[in-house]
Amino acid sequence: MNAEAHARKQFLEDYRRIRHAEGRGSEDSAYYQALPFRDLSGRNEAMWAMRAKTYSYFERNILAPIEAESQRPLDVLDLGAGNCWLSYRLSLRGHHPIALDIFADGRDGLGAARHYPNPPLAVEADFAQIPFLSASFDLAIFNASLHYSTDYLRTLGEVQRCLRPSGLLVILDSPVYREQEHGRRMTEEKHAEFLKRYGFRSDAIPSMEFLDLATLQTLRRELGIHWRMFKPWYGLSWHARPVKAWLKRRRPPSRFWILTGKFESL
Repeated sequence: MNAEAHARKQFLEDYRRIRHAEGRGSEDSAYYQALPFRDLSGRNEAMWAMRAKTYSYFERNILAPIEAESQRPLDVLDLGAGNCWLSYRLSLRGHHPIALDIFADGRDGLGAARHYPNPPLAVEADFAQIPFLSASFDLAIFNASLHYSTDYLRTLGEVQRCLRPSGLLVILDSPVYREQEHGRRMTEEKHAEFLKRYGFRSDAIPSMEFLDLATLQTLRRELGIHWRMFKPWYGLSWHARPVKAWLKRRRPPSRFWILTGKFESL
């Protein structure tokens, strides 16, 4: 086993341990089919409540206008699909999603696709080498997953190849910071917490971990991505976090803006 394969194996083992410890997944198909609107396990209700708000905003403000314009089912690449809940929701709206992830776990990865009626096509693959022909998709959606990329230029270059001329890139639930330094501090805090709680830092693969405004500008320049930012309302307490952090002299918290991107060359 080479160094890259060993790092990937270690990352997946660490990731599985963390996700299972957090109470992700269930033996009950109803759990998966209720996501993201209800967490029937009761283990991660606050997190799923936020994901539900993100998805509802995306459905209403981004997906619905595309549906109205296209007047046909969309071919969608669900990147970092996890347990495939997003693919399931898209299929209920009549679209043709394909779920892609490197995590094939039966509780919190692609193996959970079996819990849905008419399970989506689930493909175990890496962002850096998307195993589909060019111009295959209308939408490419990173579902709380782009920050696991190890190279944004390579990852989004693959997405650019796979999208059709009118295609749209959508980024949901990845942390965004105004300054890179704040994201780096968050990353170090997270890995230190993992080390304290689980005995390992969960950094076998050097994921990017966050987005920031300078990085978005670099991606715009290098790949010709025209970005739009959408800012869902997550509640007063959530949106007061920057003020609370400033008063406590802590680093600014992440934003969970929804980003969409159009490629100039498309």
